[in-house]
Amino acid sequence: MNKTELIAHIAKHADISKAAAARALDGTIDAVKTTLRKGGTVSLVGFGTFAVGQRASRTGRNPRTGTPIKIQATKIPKFRPGKGLKDAVN
Repeated sequence: MNKTELIAHIAKHADISKAAAARALDGTIDAVKTTLRKGGTVSLVGFGTFAVGQRASRTGRNPRTGTPIKIQATKIPKFRPGKGLKDAVN
């Protein structure tokens, strides 16, 4: 399912227009991005939790030359599924 299909699904089940569903989805995505950018978490009970994780700095290798390079520490988004989502999949 891509974003267009998701918007159509939301519009059908919420009985709203596709434009309104697109605005709602974009607003939700923006809210999650903003919260994660600030270092917070977004918990949707029954669905899952979005959070920010840390990836430590490490030494890697240049695949072309084989020389070691330093890879900087970075923040990464993480998603931990909730019980409701796990149960729906299994």
